[in-house]
Amino acid sequence: MSLELCSSMGLLGFFQQATDHDPAPAAEDRPRPRMPVLTPPLQLEASDSSPGGDDAKSATSRIGGIGRYLDLFKGMGADLSRFQVPVHLNFPKSQLQLYGEMVYCFTQDILSQCADAATPMDRFLHALRWHISATRQPHFGKAPYNPILGETHHASVGDLNVLLEQVSHHPPVSALYATNEKKGFQLRFWHHASPRFYGSGVDITIQGRRLLKLARHGESYEMTSPKLGFRFLPVPGTDWSGSTTVSCAETGLKATVVYKNKGFFGLHGSSRRIGGKVWDTNTGNTLYEIHGNWDQFVYLKESSSGTTSTLYDARAVVGKLRPPQVKNLNAISPMESTLVWSGVSEGILTREVDKARAAKLCVEESQRALRKERQALGIKWSPKFFTLSAETGDWEWQHPEQPVPPAPLVVPLP
Repeated sequence: MSLELCSSMGLLGFFQQATDHDPAPAAEDRPRPRMPVLTPPLQLEASDSSPGGDDAKSATSRIGGIGRYLDLFKGMGADLSRFQVPVHLNFPKSQLQLYGEMVYCFTQDILSQCADAATPMDRFLHALRWHISATRQPHFGKAPYNPILGETHHASVGDLNVLLEQVSHHPPVSALYATNEKKGFQLRFWHHASPRFYGSGVDITIQGRRLLKLARHGESYEMTSPKLGFRFLPVPGTDWSGSTTVSCAETGLKATVVYKNKGFFGLHGSSRRIGGKVWDTNTGNTLYEIHGNWDQFVYLKESSSGTTSTLYDARAVVGKLRPPQVKNLNAISPMESTLVWSGVSEGILTREVDKARAAKLCVEESQRALRKERQALGIKWSPKFFTLSAETGDWEWQHPEQPVPPAPLVVPLP
């Protein structure tokens, strides 16, 4: 695939126009090569109804078994941060969209419940529920697209407006900012997924920070992420694992949530178990014990009374999720994920692998050409909506006095 062909398809000029920095993610009156492709969000159970339409068994059999996966990583070494996934192993969604779905795809609006709760403990437990709800079941044998530099994703649900941007390509860093003015909360995070191959699988460490601010209560909740593992041998599967925390400095409340995998052999137990505790850092007293499965029910056992209650019901919170719908086509940014990758997604969804491969190559070649052009002109690329804080090392919203505006992509309210 040549750059001339990519240019004839409109992609090169498409991305060149999109590099101009606009003051807000509003409409840009310029031609677009295609319509956005919107696919269903990841559900609790990966199935044929999910994007790409393959479960673990069909995915592995179609490409010739587990050995084909392992062959892909030969010669790559342990660090896979620059590894390019072949298009037949992609499902039709960018990683940027997956981060967004964690926030705007839900059946119960836990963040609003958190903002409305009357007591510090109630608000903390709602923040803990949301932390668990952000754990979504990935596809085994499928990977999302690696977002291109400057790619954005902008969606709304009710009064919650969410905007993401790929602020770095090497290393790959995604930043998110979400606001709900009516409820008075803000959510921001930046994630750097760091994959490493260890012989029988791939571990992905999610570096970065998540921060929920409740302006009316003067409280902030900081959260960390579990590690995602793709296991090829001896039993194929996916696991979330590792210790995570939710903490509120203003109240002194803190929780540890440990995601437990099946271990190396993967033959016994559940890969979706969690355990942990909630305690008061001011006194050191444990208030609750946590146990359950993040894809089913999670329970709290009160330390003082021994009483057990349900903290989290996965199907009630993230069951039957729906994708965004186009509300205003003319307001969609040229760098919107669902536009950038639409040609690739169309090929995957219609099972036209050659078409998908050609479209993906066009996106990649166009980005290489733009990078060379910037280098030749001595231009340093910078994000539109986020800036790197020299003080904290965090990626922060460039317009702290402005909320995220309503998006042209809207998720129907549950």
